[in-house]
Amino acid sequence: MTTPQWLSVATLIGMMALFLWGRFRYDVTAIIALLAAIALGIVSPKDAFAGFSDDIVIIVGSALVISAAMQRSGLIEGALRLLGGHVTRVRSQLLVLTASVGIASALVKNVGALAMLMPAAFQMAKTNKTSSSVFLMPMSFASLLGGLMTLVGTSPNIIVSRVRQEMTGEPFGMFDYLPTGLGLLIVGLIFLRFGYRLLPRERRAAATLGEALDISSYVTEAQIMEGSPAEGESIREFVERHRREIGVTRVLRADIRTIPSADLILHRNDTLILTGAPDALERVIARDNLALVGGDREQPKGSKGDEIGVIEGVIGASSVMIDQTAARMRLQERYGVNLIALSRSAERLTHQLGNIKLSSGDVIVLQGPLKLLTDRLRDLGVLPLAQRTLRLGASGRSWLPLIVLAAAMTATAAGLVPVAVAFFAAAGIVMATGTLPLREAYDAVEWPILVMLGALIPVSDSLRTTGASDVIATQLAQLASTLPPWGAVALILVVAMAVTPFLNNAATVLVMAPIAAVFAHDLGYRPEAFLIATAIGAGCDFLTPIGHQCNTLVLGPGGYKFSDYARLGAPLSLIVILVGTPLVMWAWPLR
Repeated sequence: MTTPQWLSVATLIGMMALFLWGRFRYDVTAIIALLAAIALGIVSPKDAFAGFSDDIVIIVGSALVISAAMQRSGLIEGALRLLGGHVTRVRSQLLVLTASVGIASALVKNVGALAMLMPAAFQMAKTNKTSSSVFLMPMSFASLLGGLMTLVGTSPNIIVSRVRQEMTGEPFGMFDYLPTGLGLLIVGLIFLRFGYRLLPRERRAAATLGEALDISSYVTEAQIMEGSPAEGESIREFVERHRREIGVTRVLRADIRTIPSADLILHRNDTLILTGAPDALERVIARDNLALVGGDREQPKGSKGDEIGVIEGVIGASSVMIDQTAARMRLQERYGVNLIALSRSAERLTHQLGNIKLSSGDVIVLQGPLKLLTDRLRDLGVLPLAQRTLRLGASGRSWLPLIVLAAAMTATAAGLVPVAVAFFAAAGIVMATGTLPLREAYDAVEWPILVMLGALIPVSDSLRTTGASDVIATQLAQLASTLPPWGAVALILVVAMAVTPFLNNAATVLVMAPIAAVFAHDLGYRPEAFLIATAIGAGCDFLTPIGHQCNTLVLGPGGYKFSDYARLGAPLSLIVILVGTPLVMWAWPLR
């Protein structure tokens, strides 16, 4: 090889070493690699930042925004709850969860699909009195398999589509991945339904601060509005319809002065004192068209137009709120915030929130302008619970994200507009319509991923520009020349699967896809099967918690150890190789 080729390979090897070392975050490692490539002369200064204008960056960023809008809408987890209410056995619940996250991962980015369905796993585990570790790792693996089914399910699919376009002039379509991805998902779901027993049963997540404070339920006030399904129901029917996840401790009505009986019929404009877990209260308020009392109070002067949010905190020992009530403190007038929920350990609260005398250790939820909330917590002597999130009274449920996503996928599948344009437009629509607040939209974008992509594109392209990818592919082709066609496909799949734990899936494809394309050319085969095999291998890291964000996401909540991933992931990896190879060759003939 020539000197530039050796330098290109050395830069990538050094980058992999930094990834393995873990001293720097992956985006910083990519920046270091780009700077090194510029300094060594294998990437010219005029091409150094070309990656940041690449369609891949736009597509991935837009897909993350749309995923956040879908997650906020609650549509997918709502459908899961309807189905999950009729499934009680652990294995059946596991199948429902893994199938749901797998299918959802085809519509939104797999890490987003996993994040929005994890609360359902926690709820099912709590109901069954079992560990959430039974569900979380299988769900993570199912999300990786589900992401293989469509162009936007995972970053590798987007990248290999671009490589194919550069080689043949035609990118992969939205559903070109479906035959192989769906087959692998079905086989994977069957394995996970029985293979979960390979996971140690004693795994438990460390207790969160919320659990240490014994936050079992909140009390909040909500008013029955016109059109609510609660209108005309008895309290017993209302509670049972929500599967006893919440309770009604009092009904506030002019002619009711005591705690009501279970047979009391609810009327429009009744104010209910509800108690329950935060996620259960959120579901009930959103699904039954209840108005959170205090949620529509007048905003403080100077805050009109500011984004309103909620924050959760614990009343400290020196707080000015101790022995006070919200009404007496006039929180809205003096501090510009509303008290909308309260939790107190080992005590059943039945009074109106504004009339409850507050104590040290109470967990409260305050609502107000986001730019004021942190300062108000400090003024009030309240410790924020940053470990927990609560969207009480802010469900954001809407069919619009699903409609916009379907329109974008249809437009790209029909070839009406390029993928980048369709998904950029979809992200813009959900932001412009307020379906996803701007703050949440920008929070949803994983900027380190985009920085890594933008920096690595010119670095990985140096393999092609220096000719190093041709040399490596030729060596692999010589190795594969004695193999049957299926062996050549399997070789690329295995190499990609072996590399991705040390990089990450996007970086793996950026490096491997050009090599796979030249490899196919040297063997006289069409490139599609090898590009799909690369995407599958890069998207299927089942052996470590660090190769993919989905695996990292469940590491803490599931209480897993590093070695637990290989216990369930090694046999699944073997299944992907054995089933994926013939599937790829069937869907994408080599000649």
